[in-house]
Amino acid sequence: MATAFITGSARGIGAAIALRLAEDGFDIALNDISEAMFEDNDIMEKIAAKGVKVQKFICDVSNYAQAEETVKAIKAEFGSIDVLVNNAGITRDGLMARMSEEQYDMVVAVNQKSVFNMSKFVGNVMMRQKSGRIINLASVAGVYGNPGQINYSATKAAIIGMTKTVAKELGSRGITCNAVAPGFIKTPMTDKLTDDQKNAMLGQIAMKRFGEVEDIAGVVSFLASKDAAYVTGQVIEISGGIMM
Repeated sequence: MATAFITGSARGIGAAIALRLAEDGFDIALNDISEAMFEDNDIMEKIAAKGVKVQKFICDVSNYAQAEETVKAIKAEFGSIDVLVNNAGITRDGLMARMSEEQYDMVVAVNQKSVFNMSKFVGNVMMRQKSGRIINLASVAGVYGNPGQINYSATKAAIIGMTKTVAKELGSRGITCNAVAPGFIKTPMTDKLTDDQKNAMLGQIAMKRFGEVEDIAGVVSFLASKDAAYVTGQVIEISGGIMM
């Protein structure tokens, strides 16, 4: 059985991706930064109900040493890592003039450094397997920029560059690397926005609705499937036509 490893998957987009890949028949390695993220959360039970193996791995994906040990543990538990979804991410929004160094550095560490950590260590596993799919969560903020998110936008733009580089470095080993760039998706993270912020965003969306986590999971499912075997280095926007 093939195995999919999804970072930041206790809830939100990551959990939806994990559930969809379980429906596709993948064994699932879940990850989040603490046990508390899985409290009052039935994602483990939902995945197990799909008839696949599921295990959670607590790890700060921005920590190089922890990332290395976690990948070793997943490989030992499942035997292979066939799909990596770099989903973990945070926001610490603020206008550039008022943003602290801590706000900037924290977002870079979690959103960007984690992609390097996991792509390197899982990529090494995939190179020995001579197969694998790496799928990164970018954002429309990394394509168009977004006021108040210089840190977040910078990391998501970096992920797009990293995606194309990894695709070129690992392609000869049968490994694809792609990114999805969500727009406004309803998650606990976006629930923190004010009504004015939400309404302003809605006005820019051609489809006049906010995205659901399942909209992201469906595209990731395609990129992890055999139908996407010759798709690599691509960034697929999933935004309902925002900024079009």
